[in-house]
Amino acid sequence: MTEISASLVRELREQTGAGMMDCKRALQETEGDLDAARKLLREKGMAQAGKRATRTTNEGVVLQSIEGGVAAMVAIGCESEPVSGNEDFRQFAASVLERVNADGPDAVEAVDGARVELVSKIGENIVVRGAERFEASGGELLAGYVHPPANKIGVLVKLAGGDAELGRLLAMHISFSNPRYLVRDEVPAELVAEERDVYMKQPDVVSKPEQVQEKIVEGMLKKRFFAEQVLVDQPWIHDSGKSVEQVLTEQGAKVVAIRRFALSE
Repeated sequence: MTEISASLVRELREQTGAGMMDCKRALQETEGDLDAARKLLREKGMAQAGKRATRTTNEGVVLQSIEGGVAAMVAIGCESEPVSGNEDFRQFAASVLERVNADGPDAVEAVDGARVELVSKIGENIVVRGAERFEASGGELLAGYVHPPANKIGVLVKLAGGDAELGRLLAMHISFSNPRYLVRDEVPAELVAEERDVYMKQPDVVSKPEQVQEKIVEGMLKKRFFAEQVLVDQPWIHDSGKSVEQVLTEQGAKVVAIRRFALSE
């Protein structure tokens, strides 16, 4: 077996971040060829990443940046809380955010090699759970919110009208309420019909006179379905006496786009 010097092992470790014994074994297998050992470690890392790919990643961090008419947000998942605070993990998350901020969500593909190497080094599944980039134009406003202290829920908002404080409060609201749709027109008609049919069969509806059943069901849809699923119909978490739509109307604002990431969901 080829004798491997400690300095060569250290050099490979500095280049790859792999463990000392992994570096030594790779150099032994490649008879001291540094480039081949580096490639071997990468191949092994890819294999390990593949084995870990099915593990859940409910820990991690959501990062965002808003500057110069561009907002970016990424959600980077890992398996355990200690790893979410690991410096290498944090640096990787920051590098993904930087890429997405510059080139958009598709730029995530360019960091997959670094992700695989990190999986091999840390020994946990690490996944880019989400990536988004908004650009403001025509007087649009961008705002965001990441829920502290865990930073595992984040929201980006694009508004037409309103101000930065409204944007921040709206992003905070969305982090809590998790709407599926912005307005009722976005809700698939078949889903509304399905909900209506369920309500029509409820005992407290069937027991009422037929001529008022439809009105009761419409009220149920508004309070139980739209108020949960549709952003503008939701009660404003900062003042439950108002709906989100009322708040937006008062401030002359309209929601153009939203994106929410939650690692625990």
